[in-house]
Amino acid sequence: MKVYLDLCAIQRPLDTPNQIRIVLESEAVLGIITFCDIGQVELLSSEALLYEGEQSSLPTRKEHTLAVLAKAKNIINVTEKETWRAANLTTFGFRPLDALHMALAETGNADYFCTCDDKLLRNSKRVQDLKVKVVNPIDLVQEIEK
Repeated sequence: MKVYLDLCAIQRPLDTPNQIRIVLESEAVLGIITFCDIGQVELLSSEALLYEGEQSSLPTRKEHTLAVLAKAKNIINVTEKETWRAANLTTFGFRPLDALHMALAETGNADYFCTCDDKLLRNSKRVQDLKVKVVNPIDLVQEIEK
């Protein structure tokens, strides 16, 4: 099973645990990372994720993101194909960088695109030809454990 974690999912364990949802999603993300470590899940990375991770002004977030992405066996490059697909996806309300991540996940043949972003999750339901299932971390853990 191939999984593309977006930056908000990767960094969820570093968020302030002031809501039950954050605690549950944090634990789920840590579980997904463990599944990657034991080979049950293949983590995908991309030029866009690496770029976005490098932009963090907080050293802890940057280090955590790059450590998680280092577990990926494949790094998907941004080409004209992904740029075109991302432009198409923005018409469904995705922010440009989110749309690029989704296009990269499709190119990497990800089974799941994991995010904690509710707006991204809602918008994904509007795309008829999306080639990746968009889920939050809790739902992904449930899928993996089936």
